[in-house]
Amino acid sequence: MIARAKAAIARHWPVLRLRTILFSTLLLVAALPGFGALFLRVYENALVRRTEGELIAQSAALAASAAVLWQTARPAPLGVIAPPGPYDPQSEVDLRASPILPPRPAARATPIRPQPDAVATARRLLPAIAETQRTTLSSILMLDADGTLLNGGEAGGSLRALPEIRSALAGQPATVLRENGSYVSRYAFEWLSRASNLRLHHARPIVVGGRVRGVLLVSRSPRPLFKGMYEDRGKITLGIVLIFGALIVLTATLSRAIVRPIERLSRATRALASGRPAATDLPSLQVVEIRDLFRDFAVMADSIDKRSRYLRDFASSVSHEFKTPLAGISGAIELLQDHEADMTPADRRQFLRNIAVDAERLSRLVRRLMELAKADLHRPGATAGAALPPVLADGLAGEGFAVRPLLPDMLPRLTIDARTLEAVLTTLVDNARQAGASVVTVSAGVEDGHVVIDLADDGRGIAPADRDRVFEAFFTTKRETGGTGLGLPIARSLVEAYGGTLTLAEAIQGSRFTLTLPIDPADAGNRIARQP
Repeated sequence: MIARAKAAIARHWPVLRLRTILFSTLLLVAALPGFGALFLRVYENALVRRTEGELIAQSAALAASAAVLWQTARPAPLGVIAPPGPYDPQSEVDLRASPILPPRPAARATPIRPQPDAVATARRLLPAIAETQRTTLSSILMLDADGTLLNGGEAGGSLRALPEIRSALAGQPATVLRENGSYVSRYAFEWLSRASNLRLHHARPIVVGGRVRGVLLVSRSPRPLFKGMYEDRGKITLGIVLIFGALIVLTATLSRAIVRPIERLSRATRALASGRPAATDLPSLQVVEIRDLFRDFAVMADSIDKRSRYLRDFASSVSHEFKTPLAGISGAIELLQDHEADMTPADRRQFLRNIAVDAERLSRLVRRLMELAKADLHRPGATAGAALPPVLADGLAGEGFAVRPLLPDMLPRLTIDARTLEAVLTTLVDNARQAGASVVTVSAGVEDGHVVIDLADDGRGIAPADRDRVFEAFFTTKRETGGTGLGLPIARSLVEAYGGTLTLAEAIQGSRFTLTLPIDPADAGNRIARQP
Protein backbone atom coordinates (compact mmCIF):
# COMPACT_ATOMS: atom_id res chain seq x y z
CA MET A 1 0.00 0.00 0.00
CA ILE A 2 2.81 2.38 0.88
CA ALA A 3 4.58 1.52 -2.37
CA ARG A 4 1.38 2.25 -4.35
CA ALA A 5 0.97 5.56 -2.54
CA LYS A 6 4.59 6.51 -3.33
CA ALA A 7 4.11 5.57 -6.97
CA ALA A 8 0.92 7.64 -7.19
CA ILE A 9 2.66 10.64 -5.63
CA ALA A 10 5.60 10.26 -8.02
CA ARG A 11 3.23 10.19 -11.03
CA HIS A 12 1.49 13.42 -10.02
CA TRP A 13 4.53 15.17 -8.52
CA PRO A 14 5.17 18.46 -10.37
CA VAL A 15 8.79 18.95 -11.36
CA LEU A 16 9.71 22.15 -9.49
CA ARG A 17 12.88 24.13 -9.29
CA LEU A 18 15.04 23.76 -6.20
CA ARG A 19 14.80 27.47 -5.42
CA THR A 20 10.98 27.19 -5.47
CA ILE A 21 10.99 24.35 -2.94
CA LEU A 22 13.52 26.07 -0.67
CA PHE A 23 11.67 29.38 -0.86
CA SER A 24 8.34 27.70 -0.04
CA THR A 25 9.90 25.86 2.89
CA LEU A 26 11.59 28.93 4.34
CA LEU A 27 8.43 30.98 3.77
CA LEU A 28 6.35 28.44 5.68
CA VAL A 29 8.84 28.27 8.55
CA ALA A 30 9.08 32.06 8.69
CA ALA A 31 5.28 32.38 8.65
CA LEU A 32 4.65 29.90 11.46
CA PRO A 33 5.40 32.38 14.28
CA GLY A 34 3.18 34.92 12.58
CA PHE A 35 0.40 32.37 12.21
CA GLY A 36 0.81 31.46 15.89
CA ALA A 37 0.68 35.07 17.01
CA LEU A 38 -2.28 35.78 14.74
CA PHE A 39 -4.07 32.74 16.12
CA LEU A 40 -3.50 33.92 19.70
CA ARG A 41 -4.74 37.43 18.87
CA VAL A 42 -7.81 36.20 17.06
CA TYR A 43 -8.55 33.60 19.73
CA GLU A 44 -8.12 36.10 22.55
CA ASN A 45 -10.38 38.60 20.78
CA ALA A 46 -12.95 35.83 20.40
CA LEU A 47 -12.78 35.17 24.15
CA VAL A 48 -13.38 38.86 24.86
CA ARG A 49 -16.33 38.98 22.51
CA ARG A 50 -17.70 35.80 24.06
CA THR A 51 -17.57 37.53 27.45
CA GLU A 52 -19.25 40.57 25.95
CA GLY A 53 -22.00 38.38 24.53
CA GLU A 54 -22.57 36.83 27.93
CA LEU A 55 -22.81 40.29 29.54
CA ILE A 56 -25.25 41.42 26.88
CA ALA A 57 -27.41 38.37 27.45
CA GLN A 58 -27.40 38.84 31.23
CA SER A 59 -28.18 42.54 31.05
CA ALA A 60 -30.91 42.02 28.47
CA ALA A 61 -32.64 39.43 30.62
CA LEU A 62 -32.34 41.51 33.80
CA ALA A 63 -33.40 44.71 32.04
CA ALA A 64 -36.47 42.97 30.69
CA SER A 65 -37.25 41.63 34.16
CA ALA A 66 -36.81 45.09 35.65
CA ALA A 67 -39.17 46.57 33.09
CA VAL A 68 -41.80 44.02 34.04
CA LEU A 69 -41.34 44.70 37.75
CA TRP A 70 -41.30 48.48 37.40
CA GLN A 71 -44.06 49.92 39.58
CA THR A 72 -45.41 52.16 36.89
CA ALA A 73 -45.27 49.52 34.15
CA ARG A 74 -48.56 48.19 32.83
CA PRO A 75 -48.57 44.81 31.07
CA ALA A 76 -49.64 45.18 27.46
CA PRO A 77 -52.40 43.00 25.99
CA LEU A 78 -51.16 39.83 24.34
CA GLY A 79 -52.57 40.82 21.02
CA VAL A 80 -50.49 43.96 20.70
CA ILE A 81 -47.13 42.57 21.78
CA ALA A 82 -44.71 43.42 19.00
CA PRO A 83 -42.92 40.44 17.46
CA PRO A 84 -39.17 40.23 18.09
CA GLY A 85 -37.00 42.04 15.60
CA PRO A 86 -33.92 40.64 13.83
CA TYR A 87 -31.05 39.34 15.94
CA ASP A 88 -28.60 42.08 16.87
CA PRO A 89 -25.47 40.87 18.72
CA GLN A 90 -24.52 44.48 19.53
CA SER A 91 -20.82 43.56 19.68
CA GLU A 92 -18.69 46.67 19.90
CA VAL A 93 -15.33 45.74 21.40
CA ASP A 94 -12.18 44.81 19.55
CA LEU A 95 -8.86 44.40 21.34
CA ARG A 96 -7.01 45.85 18.36
CA ALA A 97 -9.24 48.88 17.68
CA SER A 98 -11.25 49.67 20.82
CA PRO A 99 -9.78 52.24 23.23
CA ILE A 100 -8.75 51.08 26.69
CA LEU A 101 -10.29 53.38 29.32
CA PRO A 102 -8.96 53.88 32.87
CA PRO A 103 -10.47 51.86 35.75
CA ARG A 104 -14.03 52.79 36.61
CA PRO A 105 -13.94 55.73 39.03
CA ALA A 106 -15.83 55.66 42.29
CA ALA A 107 -19.38 56.94 42.30
CA ARG A 108 -19.69 60.65 42.93
CA ALA A 109 -21.78 62.02 45.78
CA THR A 110 -25.00 63.62 44.58
CA PRO A 111 -27.78 65.53 46.38
CA ILE A 112 -30.38 63.96 44.13
CA ARG A 113 -32.21 61.18 45.90
CA PRO A 114 -32.97 57.95 44.00
CA GLN A 115 -36.41 57.76 42.40
CA PRO A 116 -38.84 55.79 44.62
CA ASP A 117 -40.22 53.60 41.85
CA ALA A 118 -36.66 52.74 40.80
CA VAL A 119 -35.74 51.83 44.40
CA ALA A 120 -38.82 49.62 44.69
CA THR A 121 -38.05 47.82 41.46
CA ALA A 122 -34.40 47.33 42.49
CA ARG A 123 -35.47 45.74 45.79
CA ARG A 124 -37.73 43.29 43.97
CA LEU A 125 -34.99 42.50 41.42
CA LEU A 126 -32.11 42.10 43.92
CA PRO A 127 -32.67 38.34 44.48
CA ALA A 128 -32.37 37.72 40.71
CA ILE A 129 -29.30 39.95 40.55
CA ALA A 130 -27.66 38.13 43.47
CA GLU A 131 -28.35 34.71 41.94
CA THR A 132 -26.96 35.86 38.59
CA GLN A 133 -23.82 37.22 40.24
CA ARG A 134 -23.19 33.95 42.06
CA THR A 135 -23.53 32.01 38.80
CA THR A 136 -21.62 34.27 36.40
CA LEU A 137 -19.25 36.11 38.82
CA SER A 138 -20.29 39.36 37.14
CA SER A 139 -20.69 42.70 38.88
CA ILE A 140 -24.26 43.94 38.32
CA LEU A 141 -25.28 47.47 39.31
CA MET A 142 -28.67 49.09 38.80
CA LEU A 143 -29.10 52.86 38.31
CA ASP A 144 -32.14 55.07 38.02
CA ALA A 145 -32.86 57.54 35.23
CA ASP A 146 -30.52 60.10 36.85
CA GLY A 147 -27.55 57.71 36.94
CA THR A 148 -27.79 57.15 40.72
CA LEU A 149 -26.72 53.74 42.02
CA LEU A 150 -29.53 51.68 43.57
CA ASN A 151 -27.47 48.73 44.91
CA GLY A 152 -23.97 47.83 45.92
CA GLY A 153 -21.56 49.40 48.35
CA GLU A 154 -21.72 52.76 46.55
CA ALA A 155 -25.54 53.01 46.54
CA GLY A 156 -26.68 56.62 46.44
CA GLY A 157 -23.66 57.76 44.44
CA SER A 158 -23.80 58.85 40.81
CA LEU A 159 -22.10 57.30 37.75
CA ARG A 160 -23.78 59.58 35.25
CA ALA A 161 -20.40 60.95 34.11
CA LEU A 162 -19.30 57.62 32.62
CA PRO A 163 -19.60 57.49 28.79
CA GLU A 164 -21.27 54.08 28.79
CA ILE A 165 -23.87 55.31 31.33
CA ARG A 166 -24.59 58.43 29.29
CA SER A 167 -25.05 56.25 26.19
CA ALA A 168 -27.46 53.92 28.02
CA LEU A 169 -29.45 56.85 29.46
CA ALA A 170 -29.80 58.05 25.90
CA GLY A 171 -31.34 54.68 24.99
CA GLN A 172 -28.28 53.10 23.34
CA PRO A 173 -26.52 50.07 24.94
CA ALA A 174 -22.76 50.47 25.18
CA THR A 175 -19.76 48.25 25.94
CA VAL A 176 -16.35 49.62 26.85
CA LEU A 177 -12.97 48.16 27.81
CA ARG A 178 -11.49 49.45 31.06
CA GLU A 179 -8.33 48.64 32.96
CA ASN A 180 -8.89 46.38 35.93
CA GLY A 181 -7.71 48.35 38.93
CA SER A 182 -7.78 45.30 41.20
CA TYR A 183 -5.89 43.03 38.80
CA VAL A 184 -3.25 40.75 40.39
CA SER A 185 -1.10 38.52 38.18
CA ARG A 186 -1.60 34.81 38.96
CA TYR A 187 0.28 33.04 36.16
CA ALA A 188 3.83 33.37 34.86
CA PHE A 189 2.83 33.98 31.25
CA GLU A 190 -0.17 36.25 31.72
CA TRP A 191 1.87 39.09 30.22
CA LEU A 192 1.38 37.42 26.83
CA SER A 193 -2.33 38.23 27.01
CA ARG A 194 -3.52 41.72 26.15
CA ALA A 195 -6.79 41.19 28.00
CA SER A 196 -5.40 39.85 31.25
CA ASN A 197 -5.73 43.23 33.09
CA LEU A 198 -8.90 44.42 31.35
CA ARG A 199 -12.55 44.43 32.40
CA LEU A 200 -15.61 44.72 30.17
CA HIS A 201 -18.37 47.12 31.19
CA HIS A 202 -21.76 46.86 29.47
CA ALA A 203 -24.49 49.41 30.16
CA ARG A 204 -28.07 48.60 29.05
CA PRO A 205 -31.05 50.87 29.40
CA ILE A 206 -34.24 49.73 31.18
CA VAL A 207 -37.03 50.93 28.93
CA VAL A 208 -40.54 51.16 30.31
CA GLY A 209 -43.35 52.51 28.20
CA GLY A 210 -40.91 53.84 25.63
CA ARG A 211 -38.92 55.79 28.22
CA VAL A 212 -35.54 55.01 29.81
CA ARG A 213 -36.34 54.51 33.49
CA GLY A 214 -33.02 53.05 34.58
CA VAL A 215 -29.72 51.42 33.59
CA LEU A 216 -28.09 48.08 34.29
CA LEU A 217 -24.27 48.19 34.42
CA VAL A 218 -22.80 44.69 34.09
CA SER A 219 -19.02 44.15 34.22
CA ARG A 220 -16.71 41.18 34.24
CA SER A 221 -13.15 40.30 33.33
CA PRO A 222 -12.86 38.31 30.09
CA ARG A 223 -12.01 34.66 30.24
CA PRO A 224 -8.22 34.27 30.71
CA LEU A 225 -6.40 33.33 27.53
CA PHE A 226 -4.66 30.27 28.94
CA LYS A 227 -7.77 29.08 30.72
CA GLY A 228 -9.67 29.41 27.46
CA MET A 229 -6.93 27.52 25.66
CA TYR A 230 -7.13 24.78 28.27
CA GLU A 231 -10.88 24.55 27.80
CA ASP A 232 -10.40 24.34 24.02
CA ARG A 233 -7.34 22.12 24.30
CA GLY A 234 -8.77 19.52 21.95
CA LYS A 235 -9.11 21.92 19.04
CA ILE A 236 -5.77 23.59 19.73
CA THR A 237 -4.03 20.22 20.01
CA LEU A 238 -5.52 19.21 16.67
CA GLY A 239 -4.15 22.41 15.11
CA ILE A 240 -0.69 21.77 16.56
CA VAL A 241 -0.76 18.20 15.29
CA LEU A 242 -1.74 19.42 11.82
CA ILE A 243 1.12 21.95 11.80
CA PHE A 244 3.68 19.39 12.89
CA GLY A 245 2.22 16.92 10.41
CA ALA A 246 2.68 19.48 7.66
CA LEU A 247 6.29 20.01 8.76
CA ILE A 248 6.91 16.25 8.77
CA VAL A 249 5.41 15.91 5.30
CA LEU A 250 7.49 18.85 4.08
CA THR A 251 10.64 17.38 5.62
CA ALA A 252 9.94 14.00 4.01
CA THR A 253 9.34 15.70 0.68
CA LEU A 254 12.61 17.61 0.88
CA SER A 255 14.38 14.42 1.91
CA ARG A 256 13.03 12.40 -1.00
CA ALA A 257 13.32 15.20 -3.56
CA ILE A 258 16.72 16.62 -2.59
CA VAL A 259 18.64 14.88 0.21
CA ARG A 260 18.25 11.26 -0.91
CA PRO A 261 19.02 11.96 -4.58
CA ILE A 262 22.19 13.81 -3.56
CA GLU A 263 23.20 10.89 -1.33
CA ARG A 264 22.55 8.48 -4.22
CA LEU A 265 24.60 10.66 -6.51
CA SER A 266 27.41 10.72 -3.94
CA ARG A 267 27.38 6.91 -3.76
CA ALA A 268 27.34 6.70 -7.56
CA THR A 269 30.32 9.06 -7.70
CA ARG A 270 32.31 6.89 -5.29
CA ALA A 271 31.36 3.79 -7.28
CA LEU A 272 32.49 5.45 -10.49
CA ALA A 273 35.78 6.49 -8.89
CA SER A 274 36.42 2.89 -7.81
CA GLY A 275 35.66 1.52 -11.26
CA ARG A 276 32.29 -0.04 -10.40
CA PRO A 277 29.11 0.64 -12.43
CA ALA A 278 27.33 3.79 -11.26
CA ALA A 279 23.54 3.71 -10.88
CA THR A 280 22.06 6.88 -12.39
CA ASP A 281 18.30 6.21 -12.23
CA LEU A 282 16.25 9.38 -11.84
CA PRO A 283 14.63 9.93 -8.38
CA SER A 284 10.90 9.33 -8.01
CA LEU A 285 10.17 12.90 -6.83
CA GLN A 286 11.97 15.04 -9.34
CA VAL A 287 13.34 18.56 -8.97
CA VAL A 288 14.52 20.37 -12.10
CA GLU A 289 18.08 20.97 -10.92
CA ILE A 290 18.45 17.49 -9.37
CA ARG A 291 17.03 15.86 -12.51
CA ASP A 292 19.42 17.80 -14.74
CA LEU A 293 22.30 16.91 -12.39
CA PHE A 294 21.46 13.21 -12.66
CA ARG A 295 21.25 13.42 -16.45
CA ASP A 296 24.54 15.28 -16.67
CA PHE A 297 26.12 12.74 -14.33
CA ALA A 298 24.80 9.90 -16.50
CA VAL A 299 26.32 11.53 -19.59
CA MET A 300 29.60 12.03 -17.74
CA ALA A 301 29.63 8.43 -16.46
CA ASP A 302 28.94 7.12 -19.96
CA SER A 303 31.67 9.34 -21.39
CA ILE A 304 34.14 8.21 -18.74
CA ASP A 305 33.24 4.57 -19.39
CA LYS A 306 33.72 5.01 -23.13
CA ARG A 307 36.97 6.87 -22.60
CA SER A 308 38.15 4.17 -20.19
CA ARG A 309 37.40 1.44 -22.73
CA TYR A 310 39.03 3.53 -25.45
CA LEU A 311 42.18 3.99 -23.38
CA ARG A 312 42.27 0.30 -22.49
CA ASP A 313 41.87 -0.75 -26.12
CA PHE A 314 44.25 1.99 -27.23
CA ALA A 315 46.93 0.83 -24.80
CA SER A 316 46.50 -2.73 -26.02
CA SER A 317 46.75 -1.60 -29.63
CA VAL A 318 49.81 0.57 -28.95
CA SER A 319 51.60 -2.30 -27.21
CA HIS A 320 50.75 -4.58 -30.14
CA GLU A 321 51.92 -2.05 -32.74
CA PHE A 322 55.16 -1.40 -30.88
CA LYS A 323 55.80 -5.07 -30.19
CA THR A 324 56.52 -6.10 -33.79
CA PRO A 325 59.20 -3.48 -34.67
CA LEU A 326 60.73 -3.73 -31.19
CA ALA A 327 60.93 -7.51 -31.54
CA GLY A 328 62.58 -7.09 -34.95
CA ILE A 329 65.10 -4.60 -33.60
CA SER A 330 65.87 -6.74 -30.55
CA GLY A 331 66.29 -9.84 -32.67
CA ALA A 332 68.57 -8.13 -35.17
CA ILE A 333 70.73 -6.67 -32.41
CA GLU A 334 70.96 -10.06 -30.69
CA LEU A 335 72.04 -11.77 -33.93
CA LEU A 336 74.60 -9.07 -34.60
CA GLN A 337 75.98 -9.43 -31.10
CA ASP A 338 76.21 -13.24 -31.26
CA HIS A 339 77.22 -13.82 -34.89
CA GLU A 340 78.72 -10.58 -36.14
CA ALA A 341 82.11 -12.24 -36.76
CA ASP A 342 80.57 -15.03 -38.85
CA MET A 343 78.36 -12.70 -40.94
CA THR A 344 79.20 -11.44 -44.38
CA PRO A 345 79.13 -7.69 -44.94
CA ALA A 346 75.91 -8.10 -46.97
CA ASP A 347 74.18 -9.85 -44.06
CA ARG A 348 75.27 -7.17 -41.61
CA ARG A 349 73.98 -4.46 -43.94
CA GLN A 350 70.66 -6.34 -44.27
CA PHE A 351 70.23 -6.57 -40.50
CA LEU A 352 71.12 -2.89 -40.13
CA ARG A 353 68.56 -2.00 -42.82
CA ASN A 354 65.93 -4.03 -40.93
CA ILE A 355 66.80 -2.16 -37.72
CA ALA A 356 66.55 1.17 -39.54
CA VAL A 357 63.17 0.26 -41.08
CA ASP A 358 61.74 -0.85 -37.73
CA ALA A 359 63.16 2.25 -36.03
CA GLU A 360 61.58 4.44 -38.71
CA ARG A 361 58.26 2.68 -38.18
CA LEU A 362 58.53 3.32 -34.44
CA SER A 363 59.33 6.98 -35.07
CA ARG A 364 56.37 7.25 -37.43
CA LEU A 365 54.07 5.63 -34.87
CA VAL A 366 55.28 8.00 -32.15
CA ARG A 367 54.70 11.04 -34.39
CA ARG A 368 51.21 9.89 -35.33
CA LEU A 369 50.37 9.13 -31.70
CA MET A 370 51.44 12.64 -30.74
CA GLU A 371 49.26 14.01 -33.55
CA LEU A 372 46.32 11.91 -32.33
CA ALA A 373 46.81 13.16 -28.76
CA LYS A 374 46.87 16.76 -30.00
CA ALA A 375 43.74 16.12 -32.06
CA ASP A 376 41.89 14.61 -29.05
CA LEU A 377 42.86 17.59 -26.88
CA HIS A 378 42.39 20.19 -29.58
CA ARG A 379 39.99 23.01 -28.81
CA PRO A 380 38.94 25.68 -31.31
CA GLY A 381 40.76 28.94 -30.76
CA ALA A 382 40.17 32.51 -31.87
CA THR A 383 41.37 31.85 -35.43
CA ALA A 384 39.01 33.11 -38.13
CA GLY A 385 36.85 30.53 -39.90
CA ALA A 386 38.14 28.94 -43.10
CA ALA A 387 36.75 29.27 -46.61
CA LEU A 388 36.59 25.94 -48.43
CA PRO A 389 37.53 27.06 -52.01
CA PRO A 390 40.96 28.52 -51.13
CA VAL A 391 41.91 25.40 -49.15
CA LEU A 392 40.99 23.13 -52.07
CA ALA A 393 43.02 25.26 -54.43
CA ASP A 394 46.10 25.18 -52.18
CA GLY A 395 48.10 22.25 -53.62
CA LEU A 396 46.02 19.18 -52.75
CA ALA A 397 46.39 17.84 -56.30
CA GLY A 398 49.62 16.22 -57.61
CA GLU A 399 51.18 14.57 -60.62
CA GLY A 400 48.74 12.11 -62.17
CA PHE A 401 46.14 13.01 -59.53
CA ALA A 402 43.44 15.72 -59.62
CA VAL A 403 41.05 17.33 -57.12
CA ARG A 404 37.91 18.51 -58.90
CA PRO A 405 35.74 20.95 -56.89
CA LEU A 406 32.01 21.17 -57.68
CA LEU A 407 31.01 24.00 -55.37
CA PRO A 408 28.18 26.54 -55.45
CA ASP A 409 29.01 30.08 -56.46
CA MET A 410 28.68 31.35 -52.89
CA LEU A 411 29.57 29.35 -49.78
CA PRO A 412 29.72 30.51 -46.13
CA ARG A 413 32.85 30.26 -44.05
CA LEU A 414 33.29 27.35 -41.68
CA THR A 415 34.01 27.38 -37.95
CA ILE A 416 37.17 25.30 -38.50
CA ASP A 417 40.43 27.15 -39.15
CA ALA A 418 42.24 26.82 -42.49
CA ARG A 419 45.24 24.77 -41.25
CA THR A 420 43.04 22.16 -39.53
CA LEU A 421 40.71 21.93 -42.54
CA GLU A 422 43.70 21.48 -44.82
CA ALA A 423 45.08 18.70 -42.60
CA VAL A 424 41.73 16.84 -42.69
CA LEU A 425 41.33 17.19 -46.46
CA THR A 426 44.95 16.17 -47.03
CA THR A 427 44.40 12.97 -45.04
CA LEU A 428 41.31 12.08 -47.07
CA VAL A 429 42.94 12.92 -50.41
CA ASP A 430 46.11 10.94 -49.55
CA ASN A 431 43.98 7.91 -48.64
CA ALA A 432 42.25 8.17 -52.02
CA ARG A 433 45.60 8.46 -53.82
CA GLN A 434 46.95 5.41 -51.98
CA ALA A 435 43.79 3.51 -52.99
CA GLY A 436 44.64 4.06 -56.65
CA ALA A 437 42.30 6.97 -57.37
CA SER A 438 43.11 9.45 -60.11
CA VAL A 439 40.55 12.10 -59.22
CA VAL A 440 38.70 13.23 -56.10
CA THR A 441 35.46 15.11 -56.65
CA VAL A 442 34.57 17.61 -53.91
CA SER A 443 30.98 18.91 -53.69
CA ALA A 444 29.36 21.00 -50.97
CA GLY A 445 26.00 22.39 -49.88
CA VAL A 446 24.36 24.14 -46.93
CA GLU A 447 21.93 22.24 -44.67
CA ASP A 448 20.52 23.42 -41.31
CA GLY A 449 23.34 25.81 -40.45
CA HIS A 450 26.06 23.37 -41.57
CA VAL A 451 28.15 22.95 -44.69
CA VAL A 452 28.08 19.34 -45.95
CA ILE A 453 31.16 18.40 -47.98
CA ASP A 454 31.33 15.18 -50.01
CA LEU A 455 34.68 13.76 -51.19
CA ALA A 456 34.22 10.94 -53.75
CA ASP A 457 37.14 9.20 -55.54
CA ASP A 458 37.42 6.66 -58.35
CA GLY A 459 39.83 4.33 -56.59
CA ARG A 460 39.52 0.71 -55.51
CA GLY A 461 37.18 1.59 -52.66
CA ILE A 462 36.98 -0.02 -49.23
CA ALA A 463 36.15 -3.65 -48.73
CA PRO A 464 32.73 -4.23 -47.09
CA ALA A 465 34.39 -6.13 -44.23
CA ASP A 466 36.59 -3.11 -43.44
CA ARG A 467 33.96 -0.34 -43.64
CA ASP A 468 33.07 -0.49 -39.92
CA ARG A 469 36.73 -0.32 -38.85
CA VAL A 470 38.22 2.45 -40.96
CA PHE A 471 38.05 4.94 -38.06
CA GLU A 472 39.57 2.53 -35.52
CA ALA A 473 43.03 3.47 -34.28
CA PHE A 474 45.84 1.31 -35.80
CA PHE A 475 43.53 -0.37 -38.29
CA THR A 476 45.20 -0.31 -41.70
CA THR A 477 45.39 -2.46 -44.83
CA LYS A 478 48.73 -0.94 -45.83
CA ARG A 479 50.89 -2.03 -42.92
CA GLU A 480 53.50 -3.51 -45.25
CA THR A 481 53.91 -0.12 -46.94
CA GLY A 482 54.25 1.80 -43.68
CA GLY A 483 50.61 2.57 -42.87
CA THR A 484 49.90 3.33 -39.20
CA GLY A 485 46.09 3.31 -39.21
CA LEU A 486 45.97 6.68 -37.42
CA GLY A 487 45.18 9.09 -40.26
CA LEU A 488 41.38 8.80 -40.24
CA PRO A 489 41.06 8.72 -36.41
CA ILE A 490 43.13 11.93 -36.26
CA ALA A 491 40.99 13.56 -38.96
CA ARG A 492 37.75 12.60 -37.17
CA SER A 493 39.02 13.92 -33.79
CA LEU A 494 39.96 17.25 -35.40
CA VAL A 495 36.54 17.57 -37.04
CA GLU A 496 34.65 16.66 -33.85
CA ALA A 497 36.64 19.27 -31.92
CA TYR A 498 34.87 21.90 -34.06
CA GLY A 499 31.42 20.36 -33.61
CA GLY A 500 31.44 18.54 -36.95
CA THR A 501 31.24 14.93 -38.15
CA LEU A 502 33.25 12.75 -40.53
CA THR A 503 31.57 9.59 -41.83
CA LEU A 504 32.06 7.00 -44.56
CA ALA A 505 29.16 7.16 -47.02
CA GLU A 506 27.88 4.69 -49.57
CA ALA A 507 29.51 4.90 -53.00
CA ILE A 508 28.84 3.13 -56.31
CA GLN A 509 32.52 3.32 -57.26
CA GLY A 510 35.57 4.05 -55.11
CA SER A 511 35.02 5.52 -51.68
CA ARG A 512 33.04 8.52 -50.46
CA PHE A 513 33.48 10.48 -47.22
CA THR A 514 31.01 13.06 -45.89
CA LEU A 515 32.37 15.96 -43.86
CA THR A 516 29.85 18.15 -41.96
CA LEU A 517 31.01 21.39 -40.34
CA PRO A 518 29.06 24.26 -38.70
CA ILE A 519 28.96 27.65 -40.37
CA ASP A 520 31.10 30.36 -38.76
CA PRO A 521 28.63 32.49 -36.66
CA ALA A 522 30.66 35.64 -37.39
CA ASP A 523 30.20 35.09 -41.11
CA ALA A 524 26.80 33.36 -41.21
CA GLY A 525 25.24 36.05 -43.40
CA ASN A 526 28.06 36.22 -45.91
CA ARG A 527 28.96 33.99 -48.84
CA ILE A 528 32.41 33.17 -50.21
CA ALA A 529 32.74 33.26 -53.93
CA ARG A 530 34.03 30.06 -55.54
CA GLN A 531 37.62 30.40 -56.72
CA PRO A 532 38.19 29.68 -60.45
